[in-house]
Amino acid sequence: MQMKKLTLLALFMCFGFGAFAQVEIGLLVSPTITGNRFIAEDKYNFEKENNNLRLGVGVIADYFFAQNYAFSTGLIYRSKGSEISYNYSQENTDGSTTTINGTDDIAIQYIELPLSLKLFTNEIAPATILYFQVGGSLNTKVAAKVNDKKVIDGNKTAKRFNIFEADVLIGGGTEFQFGESTKLFAGLTYHRGLSDIDNKYYSEKLGDKNISLKNNGVSLDFGVKF
Repeated sequence: MQMKKLTLLALFMCFGFGAFAQVEIGLLVSPTITGNRFIAEDKYNFEKENNNLRLGVGVIADYFFAQNYAFSTGLIYRSKGSEISYNYSQENTDGSTTTINGTDDIAIQYIELPLSLKLFTNEIAPATILYFQVGGSLNTKVAAKVNDKKVIDGNKTAKRFNIFEADVLIGGGTEFQFGESTKLFAGLTYHRGLSDIDNKYYSEKLGDKNISLKNNGVSLDFGVKF
């Protein structure tokens, strides 16, 4: 429902303020420290073994509908995921114990469609302004690896994960004006996954449909706008 509202807001801005719009197109490089979080009972012993450094690159567009306000979107190729582990021991009716465990280094590549609002300050120094950004993104999986493998036991690892993901993003940064129309920017953005990325792989393996896995990340954003 939240993402639907953001989409309607985007359409309203595009058609309602077209006569006053100024569009700035830019290139983005976004190294991201990514991790995962779990919704699961403690008995499964899910752990995030470490955070991973992944990369995001793409094109952004800031659509100004007022002097200090812009609707921001784009297309960004971004990798997400971290190394996780789980360890579950179940006692069987015959008195034996079955242990299910594993360590998976997850790397999922997405094409992101960000939908956010950017708020800009006036100049805080010559040719320098601050911006704040809030919104979300709709993401489509394009590839995935587990433990650096695309196929494990005859099955594609990409099938372990859902095709679509949604997340919320909050961030801010600084823009520097160079010349008449060129701007450099640098910022920091927190990405919090809203949707379950597990396509029933872990829930079926551990026999619990309530298990879910979500992405998290913090990115350093660098780029140039024209």
